[in-house]
Amino acid sequence: MIAELKLNKRRSEYLHIMFDFRLQVFYTVAKRLNFTKAANALFITQPAVTKHIQELENHFKLKLFERSGNQIQLTPAGEILLQHTEQLFALYRNMEYDMSDLANRHQGILRMGASTTVAQYVIPPLLAGFHKKYPDIEIALTNGNTEQIELSLMSKEIDVGIIEGHTKNKRIKYTEFLQDEIVLVTHVRNPIVKKESLKSEELKQIPLLFREPGSGTLEVIIHALQPHHIKLSQLKIEMQLGSTESIKSYLMHSNCCSFLSIHAIQREIQNNIFKIVYIKGLQIKRPFYLIHLHGQPDASTALFMRFAAKSNTAL
Repeated sequence: MIAELKLNKRRSEYLHIMFDFRLQVFYTVAKRLNFTKAANALFITQPAVTKHIQELENHFKLKLFERSGNQIQLTPAGEILLQHTEQLFALYRNMEYDMSDLANRHQGILRMGASTTVAQYVIPPLLAGFHKKYPDIEIALTNGNTEQIELSLMSKEIDVGIIEGHTKNKRIKYTEFLQDEIVLVTHVRNPIVKKESLKSEELKQIPLLFREPGSGTLEVIIHALQPHHIKLSQLKIEMQLGSTESIKSYLMHSNCCSFLSIHAIQREIQNNIFKIVYIKGLQIKRPFYLIHLHGQPDASTALFMRFAAKSNTAL
């Protein structure tokens, strides 16, 4: 009798472990809506992914995905299961953090997103300091433009983000993190640098490089030009490029100008490669924001935000 009880207990534990893993498989498929990509992310085969989803559907006696050729989407039942799965995984992360905290340890995974400028030029020192203090917290960093980071947060693919821009979404809580300034820059060989300053109207005659639509930097520039009655369509845009680094490289080989974060060009200014072009009456300042979904952030997110708030003066 005792041996049978122990066997049943082991079976129950095994079933719970398998159920948790199947939820992880479901969550990965639901976020990617692609079985092959989910299989690659989980390091298992695509037939294994299909089998785990079928087992979940058999367990709940409900279809979780609608399949149409190579395309899949969540059913209403799948949407509800995704909500519960996200809540369950958040509880797991908080449980791990709280138990580690009792032992004076901080462990877990912090899923973080940062807009391109922030990821490249602002937060590496912050992440290095955070890792030094909390070496057992693994950081999974995603970067993209501001719009992409906000979408990742709303779909709960990340826990916290740092972005630039004026975008305000009602589902997101924005906390000012660090001040930035956007300046017009060009290569020192550009004849325009001989001018002490430009009038805002002269911007319409200068070949300009901009970031892609959805970029927080582009959004801030558009907003700053409005009081000067200048629209993006009135400017002489030579090209829109997908990263600050590609813009900087282009500037090295042209007489274009571009609006860039002061954080992104410090080395080039110090080495006399780029020069700031001043525009009368135009000063573009913006904050970088820490963002998370409204409500109480999970423990690792709260820890990172407290650390960032204390550290931003050193950045």
